[in-house]
Amino acid sequence: MRTLFDAIRQNARRAGDAVALSDGRETLNRRDLLSRIVGLADTLPPQARVVGLFAPNGVDWAVAQLACALAGKIVVPLPTFFSAAQLGHVARDSGVELILAAEATAARALQSGVTVRLIEDCRADGEAAQPAAGFGQIIYTSGTTGQPKGVRHESGQVLWSANALAAATGALESDFYLSVLPLPLLLETICAVFAPALMGARVHFDAKLADAVGRGEAAGLADAFDAHKPTTSVLVPELLKGWVGELALSGRRAPASLRFVAVGGAPVSTQAAEAAWRLGIPAYEGYGLSECCSVVAVNRIGQRHAGAVGRPLDGLTVSIDGGEIVVDGPTITDGYLGQAPATRPWRTGDLGAIDDEGFLRVLGRKDNMLVTAFGRNVSPEWIETMLLGDPRLAFCAVTGHGEPHLTALLVPSRAGSDWFADAGPDDVGDLVRVCCAGAPDYATPRAHVVVSLEDAVKGRLLTANGRIRRSQAAEFAKAASAPALAPSA
Repeated sequence: MRTLFDAIRQNARRAGDAVALSDGRETLNRRDLLSRIVGLADTLPPQARVVGLFAPNGVDWAVAQLACALAGKIVVPLPTFFSAAQLGHVARDSGVELILAAEATAARALQSGVTVRLIEDCRADGEAAQPAAGFGQIIYTSGTTGQPKGVRHESGQVLWSANALAAATGALESDFYLSVLPLPLLLETICAVFAPALMGARVHFDAKLADAVGRGEAAGLADAFDAHKPTTSVLVPELLKGWVGELALSGRRAPASLRFVAVGGAPVSTQAAEAAWRLGIPAYEGYGLSECCSVVAVNRIGQRHAGAVGRPLDGLTVSIDGGEIVVDGPTITDGYLGQAPATRPWRTGDLGAIDDEGFLRVLGRKDNMLVTAFGRNVSPEWIETMLLGDPRLAFCAVTGHGEPHLTALLVPSRAGSDWFADAGPDDVGDLVRVCCAGAPDYATPRAHVVVSLEDAVKGRLLTANGRIRRSQAAEFAKAASAPALAPSA
């Protein structure tokens, strides 16, 4: 952590009045950011080794994250979209001894039974402050089934990733980062807190939009980017699709200020990425997972391959073993909380391929592979990515393990709900066939089920962070499957 806080101090000395963080409620310059970090770190009780962060996106959250790093704490980000049961499980499982909360979240935090403190505006001279040893992060993901589990990064993975990602994306001191993803996501912590702090870049937290994203809503991207005109940001594919749709409907283009928008967290369809580029969004696909500190590979400026997730970060080794992506290097997790230490290299469970130029392509999850009644192997993510290239779809799942044909469970987007309301089965079948035109007949779904976003949430077909629960989706599709589509001519 010494390099991080040396950089924060140097940035404050060189241009202390330059804006560092803002969130619509308050703005901190570099000098005040350093003062607040040190002031809060000084007040953290030494006996509280594991500290939970439970607050909306914003300046306070970023200050608390950096103060905990300075004080050598193990940080457990607590997503505001987690249920009370999930929050209680995380607090108990990780051994959280203190929760730093905002006024808006303090009441919920108290339900955990853990000591709660508000993130206060404490200030102190930061010139002589030196980081304590021991900083780490435990990341909990809501997952598709069961209770969340903790992924431990306590050996410098977070700062290493921030440096490597800053280099890969060509990060600049003059960058202006717009944060729209919930900060408990490790990728957003790295990109919105640690990397800008290293570079001295400016960050604006759109707390209202991030809260909506945490609830699975994706409206308002075009207006937010037009209002702030940032240079960089990070999105998940559903947000990219929503932004593209908003621009197309309004006849606008993305602001010319943008130079790099990273897109990851799920497969990005080639159609969606190319549509983004046509509208002025410099969308660069990437790939990673929590166990590898979020980022493994990313496309670079001037080195982008459509349909690929780029080359590995410098310092990481990526190979393919039996079709599975295997990663080695300094970002590998220390292990799952309460389990044996992790061994290297890390077998990701993802299927992939590396081309002759070193670009990685992700082909789906090894344990999601479908085998039809005719013995054909199909990676559902392959077909789902094709389907999600259509802006009328928000989510989808391809099912049919052991069945003669595949079925597509389709969740219309808000922009596509009117079309689906008027469409008949043949119209939806044509949409499926057009989207999957590049797939062989055996991999093209021949049946479909349409379910509204509201009913998908009510039926628990989606996780809290917007991922399809595959087992529930398969059961739902089997029970409600539409008649098989007529074979294409």
